[in-house]
Amino acid sequence: MISKKNILLIVALLLIASSIYYLEAQKPEIITSTEPAKQIVETVNKVKSDQYDEAIELVQPSGFLNADGPITIGELIGKKVILVDFWTYSCINCQRTLPYLTAWYDKYSDKGLEIVGVHSPEFEFEKIRENVAEAIERFGIKYPVVQDNDFLTWRAYKNRYWPRKYIIDIDGYIVYDHIGEGGYEETEKKIQELLMERANKLDEKNEGIMSSIVDPENKYLNAAKGISPEIYFGASRNEYLKNGGQNSVGEQSFDAPDGFDLNGVYLDGEWDIQNEFSQNRSTDDRLIFKYKAKEVFMVASSEELIKVKVLVDGKPIAQIAGADMDVYSNLTIQKEGLYHIIQHGPEVETHTLELIPEEPGFKVFTFTFG
Repeated sequence: MISKKNILLIVALLLIASSIYYLEAQKPEIITSTEPAKQIVETVNKVKSDQYDEAIELVQPSGFLNADGPITIGELIGKKVILVDFWTYSCINCQRTLPYLTAWYDKYSDKGLEIVGVHSPEFEFEKIRENVAEAIERFGIKYPVVQDNDFLTWRAYKNRYWPRKYIIDIDGYIVYDHIGEGGYEETEKKIQELLMERANKLDEKNEGIMSSIVDPENKYLNAAKGISPEIYFGASRNEYLKNGGQNSVGEQSFDAPDGFDLNGVYLDGEWDIQNEFSQNRSTDDRLIFKYKAKEVFMVASSEELIKVKVLVDGKPIAQIAGADMDVYSNLTIQKEGLYHIIQHGPEVETHTLELIPEEPGFKVFTFTFG
């Protein structure tokens, strides 16, 4: 005979078992497929398709320059962020935007940006391939340029302006449209945003994308202001190096001459030239540059704290020392950054700057001038 106590125990066990069964039934199913990720992608694309137009293909181009052969927008979608720039080389408004385009290409082409210049000529002489090629060289354009002599691509985009920029994202949607000059900071921020999206989608590194906004005026237009251009010390852009091998990577020995040209870079001693910077290798190394400016800035770095002696016209800089100099005309480099070296008065002046690191390890990237 089952006791009352045992009956209560059996009932309790049944209640526990039923509770476990109920809770198990309420558990969400463990998803091992990629279906949710696919749904997210489809949702994002649906939002984009509702908001933006799809990319428009190049239509029967008359020719290609700065390209190994024909290119298409379609072959770039899913791989690159694409900036399509409508321009014509005799248009002054276009010319004023080119420094920004070339600077963006220099900065972001290895991070996933492709620029396609669509040259839609305003005049007959602008249809001549040789004329366009000469303009491309003169303006320092490195990205591919498509000749749109019959305005077929122009009309496909429903364009009516020189210049005009469209940006196509990694998914193939035209997500940005800017007419005319200006808007450079806004445009670059959009480029950075879309490159970050691309890097995330392709699972690529995103270092260096969200860096400072470029200011090509400093490099391309300073001549009109009467001051020195931006100077790069890396092999990829050291065209102002006067006493060594330009675009040459590796350790080199330099001998400084007795006289120095304006805006010429001169190294002395043993230097290691890399793509982005030059680094001194001994305690006797020097860097000499004859500049024309009101003030001088430098981007530099060092893994260890290094002091750099700064001379102007062979003398300590004293009253014209920039904000980052000490009272002994020394600049202390201890991290990567922008250093203010020289501050003249309100007028542009011409002087010879000399930097002498006290020990190896000083990396210099650029000089900029104000």
